[in-house]
Amino acid sequence: GAKFVHVIYLFARYVMIENMKKLSVGTGIPFAEAVRWRPDDMYIAEARHRVAYNKLLQNLRREDFVIKEYREKAQ
Repeated sequence: GAKFVHVIYLFARYVMIENMKKLSVGTGIPFAEAVRWRPDDMYIAEARHRVAYNKLLQNLRREDFVIKEYREKAQ
């Protein structure tokens, strides 16, 4: 349900941030740290969050649909 998708989203965000930190070591790019900062305009931050959340939800639903179709055809 929605709680599971939210947990997966939070996990994916955590993994992405840790990966960016690892890849940006020694490059002088403070991008990974900038991701953790709180934005000045919370409205824009919430809008970006909704967009990312909806995209993730769409991808998960599409993947679930493909898996179900594959299982039906396999039978």
